[in-house]
Amino acid sequence: MPRDRLADLPYAASLTLHQGGLAADEDYEGTHFDGLDFDAPRAPGSRFLECAFTQVTMQDGRLRRARFSDVWLHGVRLTATELSDSSWIGATIIGSMAAGVIAHGSLLRQVTFRGCKLHGVNFRAATLTDVTFEDCTLREVDFGGATLRRCRFPGSQLQETDFSQVTLDTVDLRGAELGLIITPGALSGATISTAQLTGLAPLLAEHAGITVA
Repeated sequence: MPRDRLADLPYAASLTLHQGGLAADEDYEGTHFDGLDFDAPRAPGSRFLECAFTQVTMQDGRLRRARFSDVWLHGVRLTATELSDSSWIGATIIGSMAAGVIAHGSLLRQVTFRGCKLHGVNFRAATLTDVTFEDCTLREVDFGGATLRRCRFPGSQLQETDFSQVTLDTVDLRGAELGLIITPGALSGATISTAQLTGLAPLLAEHAGITVA
């Protein structure tokens, strides 16, 4: 169940404030990262369990293969940060921004993005299961070759979002504004509304080799 406030977290009372930077292969448990500015942190293989991030900025980070379990992020800004092969399980991300983030091959399970802005994020070959993008803006986000299972996009705007060669299983696109880049058959396994079908018709006809005159 997504939690809107820090106080809603079952581990809120036991959080301890973090000071200093981030280290590679380090374990962070029950840690509150608040109001911190991480410039070019190098923390590959780090592990975060029951942690909270509030008003944190990270630029040019390297967190390849990092593990995030039962984490909560609010007002976080990630820029030009590498999260390739990272895993996110049981995460809630609210009012945050990611730009130029590389999450290639990442694993996301039971993750909720709410009111977030994602620009130029690379989810290529990632696996997303039970992930919800609620009231988000996804601009030039690349899901090429990714697998999406039981994902939803209510109230979100997908602008130049790449769904090329994706594998979809019970993906609900209803309620989203669809500005998609697709390959033939890419939307198999998705549910869309009649209105969305009308908007996508020219693109679907083009991939089906149909000439509309």
